[in-house]
Amino acid sequence: MEKATFTLHRSDNGSPLPESIRIIPVKEDIVFPRLVRSLELNEKGLVKAINEAHAKKEYIGIVVLKYHVASPNPEDFYDVGTAAKVVRIFESSSDNIKCLVEGIARIKITEYTQTEPYCMAKVEELREFTEKSETVEVLIQSVKTLFKLSAMLGKSLPKDIIPMIDTINNPSIMADLVTVYLDLHIDEKQKLLEMVDPQKRLRIVFHYLNKDVQVREVKGKINDEVAKEMSKAQREYFLREQMKAIQRELGENDPHTAEFLKLEENIKKAEMPKEVEVIAMKELERLKDINPASPEYTVSRTYLDYLINIPWNKKTVDNLDIKQAEKILDEDHYGLKKVKERILEFLAVHTLKEKLKGPILCFCGPPGTGKTSLGKSIARALGRKFIRISLGGIRDEAEIRGHRRTYVGALPGRIMQEICRAGASNPIFMLDEIDKIGEDFRGDPASALLEVLDPEQNFSFVDHYLDVSFDLSDVLFITTANILDTVHVALRDRMEVIYLSGYSEDEKLKIAHQFLIPKQIKENGLKNHPLEFKDAAITKIILEYTREAGLRNLEREIASICRKVAKEIVEKEQVTKIITPETIEKFLGPRKFFYQVTEEEDKVGVVTGLAWTETGGDIIFIEASRMRGEKELTLTGLLGDIMQESAIASLSYIRSNAKKLSIDETFYDTSEIHIHVPSGAIPKDGPSAGITMCMALVSLLTGRPAKREVALTGEITLTGNVLPIGGVKEKILAAIRAGVKTIVLPTKNKDDFEEIDKEIREKITCVYIDKIDDAVNIVLSQKTS
Repeated sequence: MEKATFTLHRSDNGSPLPESIRIIPVKEDIVFPRLVRSLELNEKGLVKAINEAHAKKEYIGIVVLKYHVASPNPEDFYDVGTAAKVVRIFESSSDNIKCLVEGIARIKITEYTQTEPYCMAKVEELREFTEKSETVEVLIQSVKTLFKLSAMLGKSLPKDIIPMIDTINNPSIMADLVTVYLDLHIDEKQKLLEMVDPQKRLRIVFHYLNKDVQVREVKGKINDEVAKEMSKAQREYFLREQMKAIQRELGENDPHTAEFLKLEENIKKAEMPKEVEVIAMKELERLKDINPASPEYTVSRTYLDYLINIPWNKKTVDNLDIKQAEKILDEDHYGLKKVKERILEFLAVHTLKEKLKGPILCFCGPPGTGKTSLGKSIARALGRKFIRISLGGIRDEAEIRGHRRTYVGALPGRIMQEICRAGASNPIFMLDEIDKIGEDFRGDPASALLEVLDPEQNFSFVDHYLDVSFDLSDVLFITTANILDTVHVALRDRMEVIYLSGYSEDEKLKIAHQFLIPKQIKENGLKNHPLEFKDAAITKIILEYTREAGLRNLEREIASICRKVAKEIVEKEQVTKIITPETIEKFLGPRKFFYQVTEEEDKVGVVTGLAWTETGGDIIFIEASRMRGEKELTLTGLLGDIMQESAIASLSYIRSNAKKLSIDETFYDTSEIHIHVPSGAIPKDGPSAGITMCMALVSLLTGRPAKREVALTGEITLTGNVLPIGGVKEKILAAIRAGVKTIVLPTKNKDDFEEIDKEIREKITCVYIDKIDDAVNIVLSQKTS
């Protein structure tokens, strides 16, 4: 709302108020009688009410909200308000209106008759009564005197308000006019609106005005003292300037002058863009005028240091030798063909085109698959600086964009800080754990990254602290994630996702020999004491002491063995030089994991399934049992909604196709079915267990045992179709680790299976199915008598 203007006579010629009028709730300030004020409303219902009232020349009732709520109801309005008429409409649209209203009289709402699309209410006018007396005359004169004194002491008032005050002798008008210009809380102004006795109202206004004058007198004294201090500071400044002039005449150097000259020289050497250099020079001129003892001096100096230290035009020269780059990548990591191929493609294009926007890559895969270390290897192959920041748990947007310099202790965001430390504008920048970014009241860091990770925008990235644009298009950004489900959709769209699946047993064996064992021998001081690991020993660690898609636990177990050998050397015992499967049990104790499903016998109602988790693939056993009861399905094992729906769909398919499956069509009338998935403390969900649940029920109801060395995965429909699923490689690796001989996949996943390395495919038989019925004879043995 804008400041009000008064009209001293009612413009409605004293016409009576109607019984029912439109109610307009406002949040900010009160409209008093005889007051002209502008309103701006942003709610469709209120816009409609104003337009109708203006068109029909009808009154509106303006009331103030008791509380600021998003969708106010009549109980949120004060009962006493002001009847007003719409004088003029400035702007109007379907959901916004600006208008001028004139207060007419005080009203009290007696009953609401309508709430949609706007409120209508029955009202009664609150008549004011005034008795002329010497007390009222004295009050009016006292209020006039105090109001003029307040204006003299610095109160901000319109130019024509003082002359108007001199012409008013009506206590009601005087009280309302002065109330408008008092710095009162909305609740206190509402109480004055509700008072119909002008004398009482005028007394309260006199009290508030007297208090305002006292406060202004104290402020005036304080301002005078501050002005004297300022004069003293200016005198010191002029004396200092004279001292500098005298020092120059005597040939003595001012240390601050030397510092400013050095800063100016560094600004010119920094090769900043022209517009940034202009800003830096302005800041330097400002710095010269600041007292070195002032805190502002340090803030300005730190800002200049950051502008100078940013590598505006400093770049490392890329190693464009593709053969050399490929050799370095192969030295550091085994496998990972897709990632290496993508980096070599980037180098090839860079060789043909000098100016190239850096790609935004996202390495997604289970923990321990080498995502972070791969970033370092890429930097080494390209000959670039490597920067890594972990985004896990970051909740403050300022971590990315920086704080504005108005805050105490403000700094640039991590992006610009790390680029300053690297000293080059084209590093490899790894944003680790992008799927674990947080979000709270301090902002959304994921949204702040949208500009950073967009090649179409990041050429002019503006950090809040620096407040100048910096070109990030030469930076090669690499992000890492275990899963993409939690990554912001718009952020995911900006990244080129490269999936890193888990490693097979053979790959882990080769990686252990080439990388892990030499590394641990060196780190544990065994370089002068050769230690040989047999293939069978490493395989035993992989199968019986680790259960992961990556390599971290494998490296830990190898490190544990190396430490125990180091202990033997120090204690001068018989030193183990060759690590065999028998030695493994001696050093690491009994086996920790049991994968072999072939050791188990075939059972009725128990089927082997394949699952995908963010840590890689795994096998699950789905158990089904039948008991006496009536049409009840029980599901246990902490199953999610999708998995529960798969179980219901499986049962519905079997009931509708019981005859074809050689199952009694009335089995459900006298039975209660229970489906359980072990490891009940671990949440499970997803549609890929649909075919496994269905086969467990078929096995149970036909009495045919399920083959334990056959594992299934696939989503099912009520019509018996088997739909494709994801995570094929991880599931196959889990099946091989567990000793599964045959896997059953949907036909549409054939291409996914063919993409897997041949040496992995040769270890397992894959059968493709389109229909649920196709899996029955593959998974189930014949019924034994």
